[in-house]
Amino acid sequence: MLQNPPVRPLFLLVFCAAASAQARTTVAIDVGHFIEEPGATSARGRPELDFNRDLAAEIESAARSRGLKTLLIGYDGFMSRLTARTAAARNAGFFLAVHHDSVQPQFLETWEFDRVERPFSDRYSGFSLFVSRKNRSLARSLACASAMGEALRGAGFSPSLYHADPIPGENKPFADRRNGVHYYDNLIVLKTARTPAVLLEAGVIVNRDEELRVQSEGVRRRIAAAVADGLQWCL
Repeated sequence: MLQNPPVRPLFLLVFCAAASAQARTTVAIDVGHFIEEPGATSARGRPELDFNRDLAAEIESAARSRGLKTLLIGYDGFMSRLTARTAAARNAGFFLAVHHDSVQPQFLETWEFDRVERPFSDRYSGFSLFVSRKNRSLARSLACASAMGEALRGAGFSPSLYHADPIPGENKPFADRRNGVHYYDNLIVLKTARTPAVLLEAGVIVNRDEELRVQSEGVRRRIAAAVADGLQWCL
């Protein structure tokens, strides 16, 4: 005797497919650093955490405007444990860590700003992107990093390239030189993420000119738009 197929399994298949699709298009945007360890200090004395917050919020807005779902992590500045960040992103489809860059100590000079001697270096500028070969989704991580790098170049930004220099503290080999992508295998948030993961260094904030550029609203929006375009292409 013929019977109608059960409805429940079909419903579950549709529900699971929808949930999977949502996860694939959800981008976890991690604000690098926290209040007690706010990262690099810019040439004019502003903590990196502040730059990271501003850009992460802008990337979130740009990603949502392109139809991507987002999850903002670490914005309040209290998430000190790196593995807690990747755990919070476990149900997302992609993990993006947002940072701003510095240089090795031997390249720092000093200048006076607001009557305070502050370290700076105008030696390097530009963005860089990092992936880990210990991430379980390396191929997709690299594809998205390259897509973001290509979009940033198309928006008029240049990769910094100096992280591949064979010196202590650098020596991060290129994964995609043209688009500014490096391997950084032991970076905690990249290797522990359960999703494809990329870390973005959006600009060198110890560079006096670049500091002003990346904190300007117009440049920040251009960076965010390019990053969101790259994510949209690869997800």
